[in-house]
Amino acid sequence: MTGTAVAVLCALAAAALIAVGSVAQQSSAAAVPDTDSLVGSLLRSPRWWAGILGDGGSYVLQVIALVFGSVLLVQPLLVASLLFALPLAATTGRRVTRTTWLLAGALCAALAIFLLVGNPTEGTGDAAAVRWALPLGAVLAGTAAVVVVALLSPRLRALSFGIAAGILYGVTSAFTKHVTDLAEDGIGPLLASWQTWTLVAAGAAAIYLQQRAFQAGSLTASLPALTVGEPLAAIVLGMTVLGEHLRTDGPGRILVGAAVVVMLVTTVALSRAQAADTPAEAAATPAPAPPPETPRRR
Repeated sequence: MTGTAVAVLCALAAAALIAVGSVAQQSSAAAVPDTDSLVGSLLRSPRWWAGILGDGGSYVLQVIALVFGSVLLVQPLLVASLLFALPLAATTGRRVTRTTWLLAGALCAALAIFLLVGNPTEGTGDAAAVRWALPLGAVLAGTAAVVVVALLSPRLRALSFGIAAGILYGVTSAFTKHVTDLAEDGIGPLLASWQTWTLVAAGAAAIYLQQRAFQAGSLTASLPALTVGEPLAAIVLGMTVLGEHLRTDGPGRILVGAAVVVMLVTTVALSRAQAADTPAEAAATPAPAPPPETPRRR
């Protein structure tokens, strides 16, 4: 089995674990009222911890995949977690409409085009800090802007927090290969590296924002944004910092660009469709009958 095949299989297995973990975490976070402490409530939830274990297993598989493949190869494959998560969400009683399935299918088709036409190559995981400064600063500034939108707009909260969490997960993915290489040199170089602590900080912030997204809306309102935000951020950093690139030009480059646009459009459409479904479902739920009147004594 070639290294590319190992990377693909590990990335797809990681996507399946992301789906399982996301469903468990979303059901736990959605049950926490806005008036309660989100972090405190989740730490007391066994289901949430099970979801975190799923995410942990997914990250281990991503590390293995990145040993054999590039960030540009591994990260887009994680979008497949959306197709794994939708059937799981349906088992929890959440209705998954035909429109949702069509949009998810278009999203994954765009992903396949990106991988097959773009044919991404590997770069170097060890980039100087000066090369990280501008691209990483721009990505973090974009994350902060999306968080502000989430705080100001309740309707866009699940979508925006999902995008912000996805971007930060993409940052951790971009640092993972280099940090993994440092671990082979011993604990000293690992702890002395600024990349290690950037990865830890980005990962912790991503987990928190992910729970805020899950609390604010259903899985189909937040997971598509989170799922697409991660590879897009990783792609930006992989191409601008790590020296990775797509082996295509001319018409192929246009097709890859169109695929990225489709990924973004379908992500937003999935969240909008979910937001539109929620009031309808609430309206369809029959109101409880009023209690019978007690006959008054004459």
